[in-house]
Amino acid sequence: MTNSMEHTRGRPRQAWRIARWTIIIGLLSAPWIAMKFTDQVNWTSFDFLIMGVLLIGAGLSYELAALKLRKSLHRTLLGAGLVALVLIIWAEGAVGIFH
Repeated sequence: MTNSMEHTRGRPRQAWRIARWTIIIGLLSAPWIAMKFTDQVNWTSFDFLIMGVLLIGAGLSYELAALKLRKSLHRTLLGAGLVALVLIIWAEGAVGIFH
């Protein structure tokens, strides 16, 4: 019975994992798609590189830390903190809010 319990517990985690990486890919794809339709979005290769490092780095950081965290509250707080950090860095890079 322990095996089946562990197996069912893993499925929601796997679904969340797929959702996280899909969101990251979507966030990186959105500017590229927007650039096809409008001149208002003008990202360079450097922009994509920086955002890729930032988003993939945050995703990998979450994956590694979540392996150690047992409680879902702790994983949720970790995720919220990483999202906040990414948003702050993104805002700083986009418009320089801390200058």
